[in-house]
Amino acid sequence: MSEPDKRPAGFGFDRSGAQGATKSTGSTPSTSGEPDSPDNVTTLLADDAELELSSDEAGRHVEETLARLDAELVGLTAVKRRVREIAALLLVDRARQKFGLASSRPTLHMSFTGGPGTGKTTVALRMADMLHALGYIRKPKVHVVTRDDLVGQFIGHTAPKTKEAIGRAAGGVLLIDEAYYLFRQENERDYGQEVIEILLQEMENERASLVVIFAGYSDRMETFFSANPGLSSRVAHHIAFDDYTHGELIQIADLMVAAESFRFDDDGREAFSEYLSLRMEQPRFSNARSVRNAVERCRLRQAKRLVELQRPLTKDDLITLTGEDIRGSSIFGYAESRADEAADGDDND
Repeated sequence: MSEPDKRPAGFGFDRSGAQGATKSTGSTPSTSGEPDSPDNVTTLLADDAELELSSDEAGRHVEETLARLDAELVGLTAVKRRVREIAALLLVDRARQKFGLASSRPTLHMSFTGGPGTGKTTVALRMADMLHALGYIRKPKVHVVTRDDLVGQFIGHTAPKTKEAIGRAAGGVLLIDEAYYLFRQENERDYGQEVIEILLQEMENERASLVVIFAGYSDRMETFFSANPGLSSRVAHHIAFDDYTHGELIQIADLMVAAESFRFDDDGREAFSEYLSLRMEQPRFSNARSVRNAVERCRLRQAKRLVELQRPLTKDDLITLTGEDIRGSSIFGYAESRADEAADGDDND
């Protein structure tokens, strides 16, 4: 059960979240447990009044969400800066409404571009928390879909699938991953175009209750939007997620290991650094996702090593990942074989 809203009556909003809602003359904030709607102001301030943004409980919740984002994600400085800019825009928009200043509802549909494992889904989740706290969506949820969840296999199948997905996301955020797969220029009869047409309509009609985020690789997303200018015009915020550097990936690994009550010993940390240098040069490297997979495999090798010790184990044994646990990866053997092939080639020259 939701707790009653405790924010000051002077900055309360009606929470219906309905599209086209009008200003209310009441002075008591709602206690329904739903977020404030920026379209419904309960009390207008006098022209000479002063408004302290930090006194707004929703504003404090936004700061907590942004701090959580900083703690969860290493790096991504440009992304975090853009998220803070969006938060500031919406906070000021709420303040303007409190004074009865006319302003249209900001367009909140977004595009997240970047490689896999760069934090796009995590940022979408925090964005949903923030938008909910500010009253721009009714629920702090993200419904993630791909082409398979939207495109049907025969005539008449696509519209119901797409509308079902939109219905599941209603009041929250719809995240379309690898959105460029909706558009297949080489196939004029592909049903993905029907999805795009439905999205165009719903993004406009339901803009007061639904935020759509398109996600995918940067180059493919550029082609996708270029081929669908009507869709691009409805996306106000384009946020680019850069690949992590080697140093940032080491920080991510340390955070992941610590979160599971493990630690690298000195040799283990050096070995993991070497592992990353090699892995980043291999195909299908997925940034933080690949780091997580590597840590999981290190734990498997550690468990096997500990069992084979056939002796009582200490706490230090159980929490320590050693160089042996990391260097058991096939990545090291692959690198050695490539080095041998290169040496053989030199000998044959």
